[in-house]
Parts: sequence; C-alpha cells; structure tokens
Amino acid sequence: MRRLIVAALLCAVATPVAAAPDYQAQIKADYDRDLGKLWDQFHRNPELSFRETKTAAAIAAELRKIAGMQVTEKVGQTGVVGVLKNGPGPVVLLRADMDGLPVQEKSGLPNASTVRQIGVDGVEVPVMHACGHDTHIVGLIATARRLAAMTDRWKGTVVFVAQPAEERIAGAKAMVADGLYTRFPKPDYALAYHVDASMETGKIAASETIQYSSSDSIDIVVPGIGAHGASPNTGKDPVYMASQIVIALQGLVSRERAPLLPGVITVGSFHAGLKHNIISDEAKLQVTVRANDEATRAQLVNGIKRIARGVGIMNGMPEDKMPVVTQIEGTPTTINDTPLAQRLNAVMVDTLGAANVVPFQQMGMGAEDFAYFVQPDTGVKGYYIAVGGTPRAALEAARNGGPAVASHHSPLFKITPEPVVVTGATAMTAAVLDLLKPGATAAGAAQ
Repeated sequence: MRRLIVAALLCAVATPVAAAPDYQAQIKADYDRDLGKLWDQFHRNPELSFRETKTAAAIAAELRKIAGMQVTEKVGQTGVVGVLKNGPGPVVLLRADMDGLPVQEKSGLPNASTVRQIGVDGVEVPVMHACGHDTHIVGLIATARRLAAMTDRWKGTVVFVAQPAEERIAGAKAMVADGLYTRFPKPDYALAYHVDASMETGKIAASETIQYSSSDSIDIVVPGIGAHGASPNTGKDPVYMASQIVIALQGLVSRERAPLLPGVITVGSFHAGLKHNIISDEAKLQVTVRANDEATRAQLVNGIKRIARGVGIMNGMPEDKMPVVTQIEGTPTTINDTPLAQRLNAVMVDTLGAANVVPFQQMGMGAEDFAYFVQPDTGVKGYYIAVGGTPRAALEAARNGGPAVASHHSPLFKITPEPVVVTGATAMTAAVLDLLKPGATAAGAAQ
C-alpha cells in the first residue's frame, strides 16, 4: 500500500497542473461585474436570424467602449465587425454567432425568454437562445476587452465578428458577400467556439480535421389534384405521394451510400390539407441533409431530386405537376486546418491544462456556416473548438438515471453561462496571443 501511495505522489509531481493565465481572473471579474448582466439581457431578449437588430446594436455599443476599436454595423444585413489594430503583423478573425431559434423556452430558468418575433418568412413565433449563442457573443466582448488591455503582448490586427443567421446557415455567406474580406483586413486565421451542452464545463475539444458536417435545407412541394376524401380515385393524393417520398429518402442513406460513410436525411416538417375529408392539392416537406464530404453531399441532394420526380412519375402525374425540389440553404463541412489545430491545441493544453483539453469526437452531424470563412479558396486557416457547458454533477446525475441533459435546440436547453464565457474567452485570448506574438508572421505562425 505504501508503495502505491508513493507512486501516486510521484505521478502527481510528474504531471503538474497548468497555472491559470493571469488574464483569466480578469475575464471572470468582468463577468461578475457586468458581462453576466449582459448575458442575462441577451438570454431574455433573443432575436431570430437576420432580425438581430437590438442584439447587434448592443454588441456594437460594447465594442465601441474599447479604445482603438473601429466598429461597423449592418454587414451582411445585421452583422457587426470590430477592428482592433496594434501595429504590423498577421490578422486574426474571431467570430461569434448571435441569433436565436424559433423555440418556446421551457428551461425553467428565471430569465427564460418570453419573446415572440416575426421571422424572415413572415411568421410570428416564440424565440429562445436554445443553442447558447448568447454565451458566444458575451465571450467575444470579453476577449476583445482582454486583448485591448494587453497590447504589449501582441502585434497585428484582430477582427471581431458578430455574425447573424447561423441557424439558417446563411449569415457567414452573407457577410463574405458583403465584403467582409475586402472592406476589412482579410484574416490569415479565423477562430470560433461553440458551447457543447454534453461536455463538462471548463473543458474544450477541437478536431485536427473535420469539426462539423455539411448541411443543406431542402423544400419539396408535392402537387396533387384535390378531391373528396371519400372518392380518392377522382384526384391525386399529395399526402400519399409525399409519404412515399419520405420513406424512399431513407433508402438513399441505407441502400445507396457506403455503410461506413456518414450521412443523414431528416424530414423535419410535413404539411398538407385543412380538413379530415378533403384530399388537398398540395403537400410540403422540409428536409435537412448532412454529410462529411462533398461527394456524399452531392449524392444525397441529387438522390432527393431523383426520388421526388420518380414518385411523381410512378403516380402518373403530368409534367407540370411533378414534385418541385428547391435547395434553399446550405453550408460545406467545417474543417480545422491541421497544422494550425495541432499548434493551438498545444496552446490550449498549456493554458487550460491537459485534463481540460479532451479528444474531439464527432458524436452527431451538426453543421456550422463558419465554414464559409475558411473555404480553401479564401486562403484563411480555420480553428474551431467546442466548449463545455454543463457542470460535472449534472452530467453524472444524468448518467445515473437522473434528469437528462437537454440537447441543443430543445425547449429545455440550458447551460451554465459563466464558465462557458470564461473558458471560451480564455481559449480565444490564448490563441490570439500565440498567433500574434511579436515577430510572428502569417507564413510562419502555424509551422
């Protein structure tokens, strides 16, 4: 027993715990003083994609309080860009998404949202920060404050981006199209983080390759010929045809894609008809498609078009009443630059401690339009991390049969904001200090 105790002590001595960086305490102090109140404000007042006008104005106001920060609003509709220059050197972009979701909050939090808003589709819905974007934008402000206070430790330019419409996977593309890389300093590196409710607070994970899947939102309109429900033979039932499409789509994943190649097709919405005994003249499907590479992505999207048309032909529909497939939104896979990820993961270990930097595992096929900032043709190297959002006690309780930890986009979703903001801002600050340390160059910083 004595030998085991001595061995354990020697092991503990051989594996020192990383000391917290000096700026982490100030991030925590900022949160306690006013950033916690700012998070509360954002959480109570979420806004839908491309409708984040009050959120954007609040972020812009906070960034303008920082000496030397040049702030531009309405980039890509509602996006905010802050530029902080500190002499010659590389350019690093830090991005936080800011939109909420059309979800009625049932988290039980005292500051639960009761907001309703009309979205870009003209429909009024309840709104909730059901994905933690409120912690991302507070973390962006926290990082901006720390970097502005430590200009003796870095040289170059930092571009702070509050991005709209991530939930519609449209905001990043809109900002790039609106001149993000031409009107403002073009980054050598783009960094971001996302809270992860399934991960313990204080911990982070970042892939050295793929971080998130691609995503495509597809609408399918299935025309029919209306009739009495008691005489289906006199019409063409779009509900029946749309149901055939729903079932057939799953064959694209189970029978046409290689079994070890990930892919998902989910029909999230099916709408048709107004009354029990009326065969309507139209059905509508809303579909999401996920893949981990462009070949699989194209195969699935093209397969959806083929199946929809095939069902129309099988049911004898005329050419002018064939199902119509429209690809309305999409984003490629989010890929971390391998050399950059290896370098910055090492920085994370030094900053947060090895125990708090856990191996990245792709557990689902979530997507991120951050991909548009780091597409190969931009030349911008990307690094994206996941930040834990749930205390260990809650995760352990769930594993032992207690209350489940709600998933992202659930009306029950809730994370613990203070450690998310502190950990995320600490990680982003550490990464920028490494990439922009005096003497660094864009060509050599990721070597």
